[in-house]
Amino acid sequence: MRRPVGVRTIAFYLPQFYPIPENDEWWGKGFTEWTNVAKARPLFRGHYQPHVPADLGFYDLRLSETRETQANLAREYGLGGFCHYHYWLHGRRLLNRPFDEVLSSGRPEFPFCLCWANHNWTRRWDGQDQELLVEQRYSEDDDVAHIRWLLDVFSDRRYITIDGRPLFLVIRINSLPDPRRTAETWRREAKAAGLPGLYLCTTISLPSLDRDAADYGFDAAVDFQPTWVLNDRLTPWWRRLRHLLFNNDPFLTNYVRSYPLLAQYVMGRPEPGYKVFPGITPAWDNTPRRRAGAHIFVGSTPKLFGHWLRWSVNRAAARFEGDEQLVFINAWNEWAEGNHLEPDQRWGRQYLEATARALAGRTRT
Repeated sequence: MRRPVGVRTIAFYLPQFYPIPENDEWWGKGFTEWTNVAKARPLFRGHYQPHVPADLGFYDLRLSETRETQANLAREYGLGGFCHYHYWLHGRRLLNRPFDEVLSSGRPEFPFCLCWANHNWTRRWDGQDQELLVEQRYSEDDDVAHIRWLLDVFSDRRYITIDGRPLFLVIRINSLPDPRRTAETWRREAKAAGLPGLYLCTTISLPSLDRDAADYGFDAAVDFQPTWVLNDRLTPWWRRLRHLLFNNDPFLTNYVRSYPLLAQYVMGRPEPGYKVFPGITPAWDNTPRRRAGAHIFVGSTPKLFGHWLRWSVNRAAARFEGDEQLVFINAWNEWAEGNHLEPDQRWGRQYLEATARALAGRTRT
């Protein structure tokens, strides 16, 4: 059979669109991501809030029809798979029902992989980041238990692989007490289970990590956008001036930056000397989750996003070969962070259409 060629685009996928007992206790009965999305309001003239969904509406991920429609939409516009966030807190799993049903039902017929969001659970949605709800703990025994649970997932025919090795991401490699030991434990268990190996990635925001992921025992990194560095470069001068002139201004209590400058910075920075897959975001604005201290990128358009994505696709095609030709999009449905490819009332399907145009001629067959 002819080997598929071309660049695969993988979009991060958030499961927090249905109620769970923990969120009922922490945030109030019936809390989902939509709770934050619906209460958002614009903070300044031209600030795009709230983001209101279009085609899919305020959906519930407990419904298989919703998950099927999402996959059909992603496939229609050329996406190569979803990277589902996976919450494992020393054996405790949260927000797992949608993915468990994807796994058990065999539907939708759409490629996927997992990204371990290995952070503590705090009250970050109301700005109380220091209030711990569930602590993330690590141990060698937990590494073994974790990978043994994952092995069943990796055996699914839809699971994304790199040269036969299941692709698994870890959000915060520096939070692991001994990343190399964890990687070695996971690889040993995978080999014992008959797998040809694992393809382990971490996520970074260049240039915050200046070491090769291989130094940690991992295979590669994913450039997780947007970048949080070089704030002044990403903030127009006239917005910085407002910080100095006004005391009761949203620009004082939040971080307002330029999406065009972000894209320009990413496309113009030096090539890293180690393996990093390109990453891109359609937009970013997490004011729905924060009363203050939000990060807002203004000026995103489908055209500009499409230009950045086309550049990312071309870079992946030029730097990597075969299964390693990957671009990661943050995200498919992070509605409370303003970074979603799913259609909204303002832009409709224009970001998806820009995605399809950017991928033309470069997608898998």
